[in-house]
This record gives sequence, C-alpha cells and structure tokens, in this order.
Amino acid sequence: MWYQQEIHLPEMARGFHLITDDVARALPCLSDCHIGMLHLQLMHTSASLTLNENTDPDVRHDLDAFLRRLVPEDLPYFRHTLEGPDDMPAHVAASLLGTQLTLAVRDGRLALGTWQGIWLGEHRNQAGPRRLLATLNGCEAR
Repeated sequence: MWYQQEIHLPEMARGFHLITDDVARALPCLSDCHIGMLHLQLMHTSASLTLNENTDPDVRHDLDAFLRRLVPEDLPYFRHTLEGPDDMPAHVAASLLGTQLTLAVRDGRLALGTWQGIWLGEHRNQAGPRRLLATLNGCEAR
C-alpha cells in the first residue's frame, strides 16, 4: 500500500512545537498499516523536522535557545538579507536539523520510543502556515 497526503499546519511562533498528534490525526489510514514506513518532508527551507523529547517542554526551549546562540540574527557576513534578519539564520538551522524524517510504523501506529515525538522547528519570527508531505508505505502483517 502506498498513500500520500499533504498535511497543513497552522502558523506557529518561533521555536519548537510537538506535532506528533497532528501528523497521526491527519493520517487515519495509519491504523490500517501493520508494518511500514512513514516519510515526512517539510515543504519549506526555513523550518525543520526532528525527533526528540516529547514530555518536557524545557527541552524544546533549550534547543531553540542553543540554535539562536549558534546562529544569531544579523551576522555581518550573511548576504541573504532581503527577507529579514531572521531568514538566513532560519535556513542554516533548517539545514543543520533537516527537513525530512522517516519513521517506522508498527501495528497501526508510529513506532516511537517512550519519550520520542515529532517536532516542527519554526525558525522564522513570522513564518505563516507550514506544509508537510507524508508518504506512507506499508502492508498487513502475515
């Protein structure tokens, strides 16, 4: 079975947001997949996807604080500045973390570890809605 769907996420503030439930709700066919893979591709270059801590929101805060210090706004050597001082740092953060995830599916659910969740990293101050392309490949167990 192959299934592909675009998932629309609302505008979110700069920082990291747990979107595991949003992804699962958008894919009701996930429950029909007993063994498979879900590939998520973020259709943007100034945000990211990552798999990380799903319980303590301080982890999301701390990673955002680290990235803001690692890639601050207004670095004097950035040439790409037409879209604002947060844009080039957002591209760097997205490249460091990535814009794709591939996750195992088992028994109709995402096969995540106990403390794992899917995060959207929003690296712009005012970015707008985001889109994910979800591609599910799987079959029933024998």
